[in-house]
Amino acid sequence: MNPVLAFDDVGKSFTLHLRGGVTLPVIAAASFTVDPGECVVLGGASGAGKSSLLKMAYGNYRCARGAIRVRDGDRVVDVATAEPREILALRRRVVAYVSQFLRVIPRVGARAVVEAAGIEGGLTAEAARTRAADLLARLALPERLWELPPATFSGGEQQRVNIARGLIAERPLLLLDEPTASLDAGNRAAVVELIRERRAAGAAILGIFHDADVREAVATRIVDVAGFRPAAAA
Repeated sequence: MNPVLAFDDVGKSFTLHLRGGVTLPVIAAASFTVDPGECVVLGGASGAGKSSLLKMAYGNYRCARGAIRVRDGDRVVDVATAEPREILALRRRVVAYVSQFLRVIPRVGARAVVEAAGIEGGLTAEAARTRAADLLARLALPERLWELPPATFSGGEQQRVNIARGLIAERPLLLLDEPTASLDAGNRAAVVELIRERRAAGAAILGIFHDADVREAVATRIVDVAGFRPAAAA
């Protein structure tokens, strides 16, 4: 089986310009794959570089060395060297990313935010509207809030909109950065079920879950990021 996502000898460091340009190594020699139909969970302590790996896969961070290969149909794109237009194309067709924070245009209603993500991912307007309503209902966001801007919501409500937006288009690769961190038990269970459905449909999932119950419920494999720590940072 061909992996959807492959990290090959990836390294990452940050330059601290306010500290005289000191270089802080974060990740060294990260190599692993994520196949269709599996949920790989990144394990390790806070600050180990888990979110950095996700952000590199999404193209928000550049890596210092190595390759990050994402399968796009019959071709493979190296995110580490891809042009911005190629990364944007991957996000439309292949990669969905659910971060810990919802960033949307102010004054746009919650359902419209989710619908727009579906249309961008290739759904018709009608299909996007139907699936947005289904996801928001499954995530227990009251219908009276659907037309209101998420900026007025609580943190947990915003995160449910964020999850719906990330799941609506059913892209082949799903990146999840602590999607259940601000949710109650009932909504965590709903997210677990949605993740299992995406995995059963063949999606490749790479995620971070600090909630042990959620991690055990969704993970098919755990990759310990401690093994990728540079010697100076270990």
